[in-house]
Amino acid sequence: MQKIVTFLWFNDQAKEAVDLYVSLFENAKITNTSYLTESVAEAAGKKPGDLSTIDFELNGQNFTALNGGPFYTFSEAISILVNCKTQTEIDKLWDALSEGGEILSCGWLKDKFGVTWQITPESLDIMMRDPDTAKADRVGAAMLRMEGKLNISELEKAYNGE
Repeated sequence: MQKIVTFLWFNDQAKEAVDLYVSLFENAKITNTSYLTESVAEAAGKKPGDLSTIDFELNGQNFTALNGGPFYTFSEAISILVNCKTQTEIDKLWDALSEGGEILSCGWLKDKFGVTWQITPESLDIMMRDPDTAKADRVGAAMLRMEGKLNISELEKAYNGE
């Protein structure tokens, strides 16, 4: 068991969300599913046997999704950052996760369940930390002009001063 696990509270869409997330990542799987016992169901105002939690992995990172009811919602204060190697990977994840959700800026989006994601090229962090602050500044300015999905080639052009 992983010591630290990201725990996601959904109203009643945990299964739908997990099915989407697991379908998008090559190295992903559901590892456990639990259902409400009689006493917990009674306290929650639900039926025994209703889905409670789903444990799943995305590229070795453990998550738990809970059908906890409408008491809490997600905010942009917490997000899941995905470092992508290629524009094709960015495009695939962006298209699937933004469908029915909300496009934010600079590679951020909110999926249809309210979970905030950052879909970024892994090279962005390297470029932004370049000791040549002029290069890093050009990349930052280019990123800020991107209304939603990030474009690796445009970021690289900015980095190279093109």
